[in-house]
Amino acid sequence: MPPRKSREEKSAAPSPSPSAPAGRGTRSTRSRSSGNGKASSESEDVATAGIVESVEEESSTDAEEAEAEETNEDGEGEAETEIGGKDGSSSKLTLAERMAKLKDLRARMNQTTAQNRRDLISDHQKSKVTAKEIQRLEKQKKLAQTLRLKAEAEENGEDLERKKNWEWSIEDNERWEKKLEEQKVKEDTHFHNAEDAAHKLYNRNIRSTKADLIAYERQKEAALGLAPGTLVPVAGGSSSGAVASSSKAGTLSSAEDFYRGADTLAYGDSKPSEDAIDRVVGKINKDIGKTKRRKNDDDDGEVNYINDRNKVFNKKIARYFDKYTKEIRANFERGTAL
Repeated sequence: MPPRKSREEKSAAPSPSPSAPAGRGTRSTRSRSSGNGKASSESEDVATAGIVESVEEESSTDAEEAEAEETNEDGEGEAETEIGGKDGSSSKLTLAERMAKLKDLRARMNQTTAQNRRDLISDHQKSKVTAKEIQRLEKQKKLAQTLRLKAEAEENGEDLERKKNWEWSIEDNERWEKKLEEQKVKEDTHFHNAEDAAHKLYNRNIRSTKADLIAYERQKEAALGLAPGTLVPVAGGSSSGAVASSSKAGTLSSAEDFYRGADTLAYGDSKPSEDAIDRVVGKINKDIGKTKRRKNDDDDGEVNYINDRNKVFNKKIARYFDKYTKEIRANFERGTAL
């Protein structure tokens, strides 16, 4: 921007002169003008001074406006430069921030996944510990209760077992003793021969066979000479309740046939019902099917067991280790094993 001129320098510049008349005037005009020469010169000086001042004011105003415009242009340029710089830096920072945010989100996601896995494992461990802890507390509670009852019985001079037995009825005691006997029979692991096995099988079949009480009551009615339906309703009878035929005609009466003693010579003359025969035949067929299945299982492969339980155990082992021992066993069978 050029330096601003002072007002003194501007006033020293030549001022514009007033325009002269275009044509020649008359003599009267010249005389009038010559007579008024002094006055016109003074007015010209005043007009010239006013014009100079107006020109100076206009020039100063123009200079100020130009300076303001230049200042505004400089400010706008600087602002545009600053804005452009900010925009460029902001765009770069935005991309960097996005990358940083993405990395942060991925890190948080991985951290959350790991934390969830740790929480899941800890909850699973807590559930296991809780179950074990509950069992331990229950065991301690029962032990503490038993010790407390024993201490109270000793203080009162009572027998603890006798006191406990008062809480059970006779029926409960009989059921418990029967259960103990059954467990004792099942737990019998002594050596058995074929006769013992047959005896056990016979007792098992007898226990599983249900007595036909309806047929028994009908035979009793015939033996006592009662009317049919006295002991057992006729409508409630079933086909399985058919009365077994008595002995051969004329040999024994109904009473003698029903109440046979040790001196009775009649033997093997009873005829069972059709349902009883079907039940026995079904049981025999079932046993034969079990035997056949067992034989088929034995014929399928080599016998490397001593009983059924050992057979199942050997199958479990073979399922996991046959792929490793197959070649070794084959070498042993061929005689080429090292």
